[in-house]
Amino acid sequence: MTTETAETSPTAWFQEMSPPERRTFWACFAGWGLDAMDVQIYSLVIPTITALWGLSGGQAGQIATVTLLCSAVGGWLAGLLADRIGRVRTLQLTILWFSVFTFLSGFAQSYEQLLLARALMGFGFGGEWAAGAVLMGEVIRPEHRGKAVGTVQSGWAIGWAVAVIVQTVLFQLFDPAEAWRYLFFLGILPAVAVFLVRRYVEEPPVFAEARRRAEAAGDRPGSLEIFSAPVLKTTILTALLSTGAQGGYYAVTTWLPSYLKTEKGLSVLNTGGYLGVVIAGSFAGYLVGAYLADRIGRRRLFFLFSLCAIAVVFAYTSLDIGNTAMLFLGFPLGFFGSGYFSGVGAFLTELFPTRIRGSGQGFAYNFGRGVGALFPMLVGYLKAVMPLGQAIGVFAIGAYALLFLAALALPETKGKTLHADG
Repeated sequence: MTTETAETSPTAWFQEMSPPERRTFWACFAGWGLDAMDVQIYSLVIPTITALWGLSGGQAGQIATVTLLCSAVGGWLAGLLADRIGRVRTLQLTILWFSVFTFLSGFAQSYEQLLLARALMGFGFGGEWAAGAVLMGEVIRPEHRGKAVGTVQSGWAIGWAVAVIVQTVLFQLFDPAEAWRYLFFLGILPAVAVFLVRRYVEEPPVFAEARRRAEAAGDRPGSLEIFSAPVLKTTILTALLSTGAQGGYYAVTTWLPSYLKTEKGLSVLNTGGYLGVVIAGSFAGYLVGAYLADRIGRRRLFFLFSLCAIAVVFAYTSLDIGNTAMLFLGFPLGFFGSGYFSGVGAFLTELFPTRIRGSGQGFAYNFGRGVGALFPMLVGYLKAVMPLGQAIGVFAIGAYALLFLAALALPETKGKTLHADG
C-alpha cells in the first residue's frame, strides 16, 4: 500500500505496522489507559471525601494540584532517565511507581495522608507519559507517527471510562465511606503492564544508535542541555503549548463530577451517565485528532480544536441550559477538550533532537502539567466567590487560548524523519 493510500484511509496505517511497532503501540496504549484510570479515580471521589472529612474546595483542589506538580517533576526526571538508561526501562519503573502509590492512597486516614500518597503517585504518573510518548514517537515511522501516538492517547479515555464504571458499581454495592477506598485499591492493576513491557518491547533503533555514538565519543547529554541556545526557544514554546493543553483539560475534568453533582443536582448514578457521554466524546476526539494530526498537520489540529473547545466550554459552564442539553453537549466537550492531545506527543518528539529528546519532551510536557496543576486549586478557591461552572470556564478558556498562541509560534513538523544525530 502506498503512502498516499495510507494517508487517505483511517485504518490502513495499523495494518502496515511492523511487529515491533505493534508491540510498542499496545504496551503504551495499555500503560496510558491504566495511568488514566489511576489519575481519574481522585476526581471521582472528591465529593465523597469532601463530605466525610469536611474538606474545603481549596483543600480538595490542593490534592489534585500537588499531584500534578509532582508529576511535572517526575516527568522531567523520567525524561532525563530515559536519555540515560533507555525508554523501556524508564517506562517500567514509572508504571510500577504510580500503581503502588495509588493502591496506598486507599489506606489514607486523613487529608494529610492522602495528600502525601497522591503527591508520591504523581512522580510516576508524570514519568509514564514522558517515557511512553518518546518511545512511541521514535518507534513509529514518520507518515504514521501522528496517528499512532494520537491513538495511544485515546487509551486515556478508556482508562477514564473504566474508572467511572468501577466507581458507579462500587458506590452502588458499598457504603461510600468504604467504596472510595476500594476504588484506590484497584489502582494496583497497572503493575501487570510492567511484565508485558519487559517481555515484548525493545528500545527504538534511533535511540540505541544515538546512545552508541554518544558513548563512543564520551559525549553524554547534559541535564540542562535543553536550555542551551540552539533549543531554548523550542523548550520555552513547547512548555507554553503544554501549559495550555494541560491547564484547560485539568480545569474541566478535575471539577466536572463535583459540578454535575453539586450545581446540577445529579446523583452518583446520573453523574456517571453524563460523564460517560463526555468520555465517549473524548475517545472520539482522540481518534479523530490522531488522524488529523497526520492529515492536516499538528498546528492546524491545535488551532481547530482549541477554538472549538473555547466555544463549547463557555456554553457548558456559563450558559443557563437544561440538563438534557448538557447531556448532549457533553460529547463535543469531551471531543474538543481532549482531542488536541493526539498531536502533542508526535509534535514534541519531532521538535527535539534525539540525544535530548527524552529530557526535552519530558520537561516541556510536564512543565505544562505543573503550571496547569495550579488550575484545579485556583478553581477551588474561585468557586467561593462565583459559581463553580463559571470558575471552571475562566481558567479553561484562558488555557485553550494559550494553546492556540503557542502553536502559532512553532513550526510545522508533519512527516519529519528522526535521525540519531538530530
